[in-house]
Amino acid sequence: MLTYSFDENNHKSLYQQLYTFIKNDILEGHLTADEKLPSKRTFAKNLGISIITIENAYAQLMAEGYIYSLPKKGFYVSPINNKTPLIPAKMIHKPSIKKESYWCDFSSNQTPAHLFPFTTWSKLMKNVLNEHQSELMVNPPVGGIYELREAISQHLKEFRNMDVEPERIIIGAGTEYLYGLLVQLLGFDLLYAVENPGYNKILDVYSSLGAKCVPIAMDEQGILVNQLEDLDVDIAHISPSHHFPTGIIMPISRRYELLGWANKKEHRYIIEDDYDSELRLSGQPIPALQSIDLSEKVIYMNTFTKTLASTIRISYMVLPHHLLERYNKKLSFYACTVSNFEQYTLASFINEHYFDKHITKLRNHYHNKRDAIVKMLEESSLKDMITISKEDAGLHFLITIHTHMSDETLINKLKEEGIHLRAISHYYLKNIPHTSHTFIMNYSSINLDKLPQAIEILEKILY
Repeated sequence: MLTYSFDENNHKSLYQQLYTFIKNDILEGHLTADEKLPSKRTFAKNLGISIITIENAYAQLMAEGYIYSLPKKGFYVSPINNKTPLIPAKMIHKPSIKKESYWCDFSSNQTPAHLFPFTTWSKLMKNVLNEHQSELMVNPPVGGIYELREAISQHLKEFRNMDVEPERIIIGAGTEYLYGLLVQLLGFDLLYAVENPGYNKILDVYSSLGAKCVPIAMDEQGILVNQLEDLDVDIAHISPSHHFPTGIIMPISRRYELLGWANKKEHRYIIEDDYDSELRLSGQPIPALQSIDLSEKVIYMNTFTKTLASTIRISYMVLPHHLLERYNKKLSFYACTVSNFEQYTLASFINEHYFDKHITKLRNHYHNKRDAIVKMLEESSLKDMITISKEDAGLHFLITIHTHMSDETLINKLKEEGIHLRAISHYYLKNIPHTSHTFIMNYSSINLDKLPQAIEILEKILY
């Protein structure tokens, strides 16, 4: 007779405990195929529990196929071909990887909480719940709700000099998702090129999708078009308005050279990644490459992760007309990956001009913050050991430290002090020796009150 010991302090009910005991005995081979189980009455009497508890345990085991019943004969163990041994939980448990924390992190580009318009966002969310109840219960169109696409279209016209119909805008949850759609749309057998140095994740995403991808070197004007030609590249992924991490702004001459390269072959395209272009800190935003493309060779992409928050996973791309037709034929089975609720809220945020005001607020804040950081550095004892790049775009700048110490040694010494700084060499997509000692200063989430202490530590390490 089967005998089990129940734990009264266990959060699981008696029937759940009994179900687990019998299931484990079956999987571990203690109960064999077609072996008869005790009757419910006998089993209940032996274990000192109610018949209903036995019935519930047997019912769950039958539902999952571990046992079967025969009329007027009882319950039997089902034949289960389980050749995979159970691994004890203690052997498969893997502790979560603890992320390193730093009191001063120049590698983070997260938006500080005090800059997010929580009050306005909350108000608009409530309005959406009140005014769009029926729409919220309907799946969004493939490319996203029309209201948001129309709002983005108007925003692009006013701020990026782009004239695009809302229908050409495709909404997606993050640019990585949209990269995946593009590879399916354009083809896996094409050769994709990314900027070198560049954002590592772009190469990783293309490679993980099985697309052939090559890094292309850059000069002071941007990606080298002659290398695109020499390697017979099909798709060039670039950031002409503010390259990460160098900060290079591609001049008009190189832009037309790039468009000329794309026009030489029908299947060539340029993916314009316009990440953080709205955050040019002085002057007018640089016009998008797409705005001078007359041959529909540019696929424009942008995201709200930098201007709103990295946790708001709303991105979009603008397809040329002929690629939109291909998209609708080939990929229209994909559902939009952003909820109606978020889309309606963002559409209201843009249409009611809160987004414009928010961008202005961000620019002013980051301009003042950048100036304050640069001033602290230039007035410190480090001033003769550093050279600061003062590009007016994006939320980072480059600082070159004149030292014989290797990048890795300096970075590790700073880590020991709780400071995270990343070298530009980290963003080279090939193992190219890099000895410029140039580092990325992401300053969006840096606390200015802590900066003097960070500078003091850097001084001690270098002197």
